[in-house]
Amino acid sequence: MANVVLEFKASAGDSDPQTRPILVIGQHANLQHVDWGQIKGKLQPVVSKEIWQAALNTLSPKPTDSCPLYLNYAAVAAIPSRVSRHNSPSSAHFISRLVRSCLPGGNNRCIVMVCERSDVFASACAISRAFPIFSRRSASSRRAEKKHVIVQFVIVGQDNNRMDDAELQCLSNAADGVRLAARIVDTPCNEMNTDHFLDEIKAVGSDLGITPVIIRGEELKEKGFGGIYGVGKAAENPPALAVLSHTPEGATQTIAWVGKGIVYDTGGLSIKGKTTMPGMKRDCGGAAAILGAFQATIKQGFKDNLHAVFCLAENAVGPTATRPDDIHTLYSGKTVEINNTDAEGRLVLADGVVYASKDLSADIILDMATLTGAQGISTGKHHAAVMTNSEQWETACVRAGRSSGDLAHPLVYCPELHFTEFASALADMKNSVADRENAQSSCAGLFIVSHLGFDWPGVWVHIDIASPVHAVSTKCLLH
Repeated sequence: MANVVLEFKASAGDSDPQTRPILVIGQHANLQHVDWGQIKGKLQPVVSKEIWQAALNTLSPKPTDSCPLYLNYAAVAAIPSRVSRHNSPSSAHFISRLVRSCLPGGNNRCIVMVCERSDVFASACAISRAFPIFSRRSASSRRAEKKHVIVQFVIVGQDNNRMDDAELQCLSNAADGVRLAARIVDTPCNEMNTDHFLDEIKAVGSDLGITPVIIRGEELKEKGFGGIYGVGKAAENPPALAVLSHTPEGATQTIAWVGKGIVYDTGGLSIKGKTTMPGMKRDCGGAAAILGAFQATIKQGFKDNLHAVFCLAENAVGPTATRPDDIHTLYSGKTVEINNTDAEGRLVLADGVVYASKDLSADIILDMATLTGAQGISTGKHHAAVMTNSEQWETACVRAGRSSGDLAHPLVYCPELHFTEFASALADMKNSVADRENAQSSCAGLFIVSHLGFDWPGVWVHIDIASPVHAVSTKCLLH
């Protein structure tokens, strides 16, 4: 999958499945309504109308099902026609799963996605998620030739006209963003340390004509970024705060996306165990998702000011590592007594959101992070946890998640009941809760916004993707 090039086209053209293997996928009801004339050019001569109809009649998705049409060259797969109200109508997660398992092999392949127009965006991103880029398998290096997968949409329903070039370009931009984010979180820290992540930011900036602002190493300490500096100061590669800024003429509001970019999380001196540390290369998932989303959004011609703020550090163990009981002063000026060095993400994000408010004058700040293991307990493996000081934005985030296929569900926002968990006798607060059974994911978010202040007049949104990072939540931002 690492050497696959994805192309979105209005039509894949006529072809024999033996020269361009094909997967047709869609809701069972939508597949039944496809006109044979729309797909026969990709299935004939080896698949007739009768075989096509017979295959559809055998499908019984519970929740999915598939049927071969001709040897290993052609297949049809069905996703659920109905889902629950907390799922995406597109069935995005099932699409990714079926593409991985049912798409025939070959260097040049075709996916025909049958869906309503409202599900096109989520379906395109779900397909792109099935083609990760990073691989270090020796077989992959020996087979370095590029493989092409053409994706065509057959639109059913009332709005069934073909897609135009602008719509196809939007899908291509989104897919590139999804795959960029996935590549970063898949890459291990020996190839994706803070230096490498900065190179990724610079490359996106160069592509967009933006020069990033970078503050790193001892300069972070000098400028008061005690959270980012304290977390990353023991690592061989120094921590950094990096910013990409898009400031078009005529902008009416300023938005900042702040990403947690912990390129590896040992837990620090509060070290993780041997079974919980593997996989912590993905602790930069928030920053990776924001980088991919920023690239796609700016390419789409975003009209307002948009800043992407990356809080980069490796939470390493070493002689200079932060100790439990140390007290750090964060960029907000507030002091934090460290009682758990494995609660590091909130420290770097607190610096990031305050920078977004103080230095970038953002009136809407969204932070994204693989913040708490408790998120998976709170909202599950597929739904990101959303927490915000705005009921309107909470509703909008949930709606965007359903539309984009990156599901989201609210957490409790109640500072007056939960922020006391951080009480400290020596500093303004501790960095980890006293009672881990009291709304742990909500409390972690409250730590971040407390550095803005609970009376901050802007909109603050926090998205915890600790479990969904395995599918990277770029698309919710794009939508």
